[in-house]
Amino acid sequence: MNILDELQWRGLLADCTDAPGLARRLAAGPLTVYCGFDPTADSLHVGHLVPLLALRRFQRFGHHPLPLAGGATGSIGDPSGKSQERQLLTRETLAANIAQVKRQLQRLLDFDSPPNPARLLDNATWTAPLSYLDFLRDVGKHFSVNQMVAKESVRARMQDRDAGISYTEFSYMLLQAFDFYVLCRDYQCELQIGGRDQWGNITAGIDFTRKKLARTVFGLTLPLITNADGSKFGKTVAGAVWLDPARTSVYRFYQFWIRADDRDVIRYLKYFTFLSRDEIAALEQQHTANPGARAAHQALARSVTELIHGPDATAEAIRASQILFGGDLAGISAAVFNEIVGEVPSRPLNRRELEGPGKPLVELFVLSGLAPSKGQARKDIEAGGAYLNNRRATNPLHPVTTADLLFNRHLLLRKGKRNYVVLSAA
Repeated sequence: MNILDELQWRGLLADCTDAPGLARRLAAGPLTVYCGFDPTADSLHVGHLVPLLALRRFQRFGHHPLPLAGGATGSIGDPSGKSQERQLLTRETLAANIAQVKRQLQRLLDFDSPPNPARLLDNATWTAPLSYLDFLRDVGKHFSVNQMVAKESVRARMQDRDAGISYTEFSYMLLQAFDFYVLCRDYQCELQIGGRDQWGNITAGIDFTRKKLARTVFGLTLPLITNADGSKFGKTVAGAVWLDPARTSVYRFYQFWIRADDRDVIRYLKYFTFLSRDEIAALEQQHTANPGARAAHQALARSVTELIHGPDATAEAIRASQILFGGDLAGISAAVFNEIVGEVPSRPLNRRELEGPGKPLVELFVLSGLAPSKGQARKDIEAGGAYLNNRRATNPLHPVTTADLLFNRHLLLRKGKRNYVVLSAA
């Protein structure tokens, strides 16, 4: 299997400027491929994963990946897929963002191993020294406004009379085309990949490179991911799902994948993991036979979380997830438990009530709302369906004291299999 076969099987091949020509070039030997990203934040998010993992797939097949940071293009803003102008960032902010993102890229790509290490470049390196007049003469001269207006990313914005498009964002296409030309000239880059919304920018770069260097280069686009229900991939109630654990905790990152729609999980295994065809086929069979076992979901969440955060952090996220299924609390960190608190109902508790002899468990069950009355709470506890800190409790009068507080603050109460409440002492 070659890289094109791999992408095709995984459903990652949307469009290609010259598929037969690219296939012949790939068969002739390794090539250099680039994918650009604008550092509009100090972290990548899951929406970046498809193109960046595609770079890694190319690298695994022996090709040379060039992740390109948009120190120049990021200061302008890509109009593709946007209904409004982006907020302009300062050069200092862009530089700080690039430094942060580089650390994330080092998990996704191999920057050290010969013979095809990844190399991170910044397009500000060759764009910033150009004067405006030189750019107009050397780059702008080769672009027809008629052709630029015909591009989907530009046309969509021009049709919106209220938002429109500024000259700044209108010029974005020229900057990206200039990138492809420079990368071909200086780094022998022959292929650009990107999301399907980048087709107009990619083809502009191909035309410009042909005019300036008389060389054939290629463009390949990847599908824009949507969920089975049509919603935008990578968005939650809390916002974007980031790769930086300071923005999206490892636990919540893991939960994002474990909660994938049943209709999406096999597709996402192909998109976001490096599991083999046989491994995914086996998971698909298990998922079809017994979707309730969630084997495919677990494999997806574990694979992607390990890729981004490493095995140790993933193991802790898995343990945290198991707590809400009755898992052992021993050894769990306060930070991870605090993430769990946000997943279940929480109620305040006066710490003084637990001092001295403590408070009977039956009263805490009423306080938590897990039982409407002491009588019902007593029945539930005596029937064996009550748990304190995930340990079965059968004595309604069992005294709960400050010694039972998790991290000196929380009590985790459960009735039945999945009815949890956290009482937080203050």
